[in-house]
Amino acid sequence: MSAQERGAPRPIRLVFELSREENPRLFDELSQFRQGRKRVNRLRLLAYDGLLAQHGVFAMASLKTPDTIEVPKEPDVQQAAAVTNGLFQPAIPE
Repeated sequence: MSAQERGAPRPIRLVFELSREENPRLFDELSQFRQGRKRVNRLRLLAYDGLLAQHGVFAMASLKTPDTIEVPKEPDVQQAAAVTNGLFQPAIPE
């Protein structure tokens, strides 16, 4: 065994059962694929995306609130925002 082989981490093998009662969404997603490589790859992708989301790499648009959205302070942007916001104001009396 070489020094490089000793330091390399070994692959992780997982064998588990998942019932619909435990996690219906995940069960339904994975049951779309027959047993095998496609199902394993889908689980791998979901796990990786979940890990990225957990660490904040993916910012979900639904989590942004008006107070967290940054608007540039350039005059053109502010003027355009005023016009757009004016659409939702009460009507101008004639």
